[in-house]
Amino acid sequence: MSTPVQQLFDLSGKIALVTGGSRGLGLQIAESLGEAGAKILLTSRKSGELEEAAAHLQAKGIDTRWIAADASQPAEVQRVASEAMQRLGHVDILVNNAGATWGAPAEDHSLEAWDKVMNLNIRSVFLMSQAIGKLSMIPRRFGRIINVASIAGLSGAPSTMQYIAYGTSKGAVVNFTRTLAGEWGRYGITVNALAPGMFPSKMTRSTFEKVGVDAIASSAPLGRVGDDDDLKGAALLFASQAGKHITGQILAVDGGVSAIHGH
Repeated sequence: MSTPVQQLFDLSGKIALVTGGSRGLGLQIAESLGEAGAKILLTSRKSGELEEAAAHLQAKGIDTRWIAADASQPAEVQRVASEAMQRLGHVDILVNNAGATWGAPAEDHSLEAWDKVMNLNIRSVFLMSQAIGKLSMIPRRFGRIINVASIAGLSGAPSTMQYIAYGTSKGAVVNFTRTLAGEWGRYGITVNALAPGMFPSKMTRSTFEKVGVDAIASSAPLGRVGDDDDLKGAALLFASQAGKHITGQILAVDGGVSAIHGH
């Protein structure tokens, strides 16, 4: 017997932890999962932004809590994981979205900036997945991990895009996703990644200002950049029963950019 499609996408009773969830793509994903019925736990560094994000989600009728923490610090990751367990009992869906970028020519890129980007963009993904996996997903034999990679992790970049640490970290997220999917499938845990193209956000603001939205849009086959809805369906697919047979996959949500650049 097949399941009605609305039921496959229903997240009622599920609990989702979203890192970097107070704004941008993280908030968009949190909105999607919450609108599908999940309880949301947001984490990011700034409590003011978390309060605003929680109020925004609660106004939509979404059960939302938050914890302020720096995902690049191992002790903070452990605190978030144990607080999540204390407050909510378990975590069904983990969205590893927290990230940072840094623009500098490779030959002058500082080690401090390299470490900052790598610690947040890939080390924190490892630490958070490990913590939530051990405390909740492996014991319960169920989990959905969604990593936010980038099309910058699928190929190199032109000389104008000087982000050696960012591109390297996102390439690492791509293969981390595949490797963990292979290892944790036996526990009923799926591990997939979204690879967004250009979306307006605080992180991409300087690129949009420098290059211009029209120039960025015209480089995509669909002739547009991402908007406030474009990650919602893909995130829900990976988080729900509709995607239960999908693991280790990287889905580019980029208006077709990666299709024409040989990624």
